[in-house]
Amino acid sequence: MGNASRRFDGFFKSEFRVNEAVGRSVSYVRDGKLLGGNSGFAHIGTYRFDGDAIAVEVTSRRHNFGADHQSLLGSDISTIAVTGRAVGKAFCFEGGSPQMPNAIFRSVMTPLDESELAAPGTIGEGGISNGLYSIHLKILDGMPGGLTGVMLMNNGRILGGDAFFYYLGSYSSSNGRWKGQMVNQEHTPARGEDPVFGGHEIGIGFSGTCDAAGGNLEGTALAGKRSIRFEAELKLICAA
Repeated sequence: MGNASRRFDGFFKSEFRVNEAVGRSVSYVRDGKLLGGNSGFAHIGTYRFDGDAIAVEVTSRRHNFGADHQSLLGSDISTIAVTGRAVGKAFCFEGGSPQMPNAIFRSVMTPLDESELAAPGTIGEGGISNGLYSIHLKILDGMPGGLTGVMLMNNGRILGGDAFFYYLGSYSSSNGRWKGQMVNQEHTPARGEDPVFGGHEIGIGFSGTCDAAGGNLEGTALAGKRSIRFEAELKLICAA
């Protein structure tokens, strides 16, 4: 087994380019599968090793139809095939997409620190399903702003994020209810992009309802000295 296969495992941030356009996302890779995304798109893929080379095939699927979230490849659903190798602690890839055949797709995946990931919660009958979800979070009490991204639910643990933030947390769920906590941190500086959450490590507690298609939650986020109430909706994109 090559060195790349031993290290290409876990939670990563990605910066990718299609010619001169730039995007970012988070991804969780394990056992030949890749799940992740950002505020506009979910990324669902597979990978395989050929010595120290890694071949990745990803489908990018829009989950946010707002005008601010346009595909770098010009399509709501697109496919990408890349090949890469380890470069230091990161992994560098290059390839293309049939949706934009004359473009070169390049990406760099850098591991994120999972050391603060809490112990998993307890999952019972009727709990929220494992899988990749979109999350649309709205701030309450008349304050502007919110977050949109993807969250992976995995046996009582939460991994997620978007183009600037990543989430680590845990949850317990049964009988159509769930509750949990997360820490929201920057992987790319966001103060100029998000005046509410940018520049802070955010502690979040929540509770709500869930079913086979997703969930709803309400909670409080602690951003510096501010306590911010929010509500959010999650929709299942891909079971895992």
